[in-house]
Amino acid sequence: MSKQRLLLLSNSTVYGRGYLDHGEAEIRAVLAGVDRVLFVPYALFDRMGYALQARARFEAMGLRLDSVDEAPDPPDAVRRARAVFIGGGNTFRLLDALHRHELLDAIRDRVASGVPYVGSSAGSIVAGPTLQTTKDMPIVQPPSFRALGLTTFQISPHYLDPDPASTHMGETQEERIRQFHEEHATPVVGLREGAMLCVEAGAVVLKGEPGARIFRRGLDPVEAAAGQRIDQYLTGSAPA
Repeated sequence: MSKQRLLLLSNSTVYGRGYLDHGEAEIRAVLAGVDRVLFVPYALFDRMGYALQARARFEAMGLRLDSVDEAPDPPDAVRRARAVFIGGGNTFRLLDALHRHELLDAIRDRVASGVPYVGSSAGSIVAGPTLQTTKDMPIVQPPSFRALGLTTFQISPHYLDPDPASTHMGETQEERIRQFHEEHATPVVGLREGAMLCVEAGAVVLKGEPGARIFRRGLDPVEAAAGQRIDQYLTGSAPA
């Protein structure tokens, strides 16, 4: 049975609340028994400022936080990490840095050994097989779209349902996911803001009131509610 313990948040901040406030209970749960977290700030340009923000928030939860950007040997810092947190920002910049610093295999190995992984927004996207369901601008070019592959499904965070009253003529998020499925068969979880996935021992449980929408190639989307176990829809075993 898989030792992986993942918490994948759609976003870091929900309207009217502070940084990571909406996910604090789930963060505490997945990090139970951990006293120190390694933070990966590569998704933002101001890595030092980002680390200060994350450090203050985790210290408020009684946890120490180190930034991998401050480590003299980033892969070694990952190999010694007791937990890993990758924050949001630009997914292309994040994945490019993970490749350049040779951290993909190191993070995969630690998570496979049971070290908890927390991702938010871009950090949740890179937990999947690729970054191909991001909405970010490609401000840099990573050597590959291949990401961590901690899950067998893709995440589309900040998911917005189509607004029938909107006069905007651009593609909706649902249309972009359907375009992805014209080329790929990997399931996609559209995580609304405030929603998150807890992945442990092969189970994928949806948390957060807004819920999620699950997209599979050739099938109608499935609406999922908070507290629901959804891994059956991500393995091809669910009824059409």
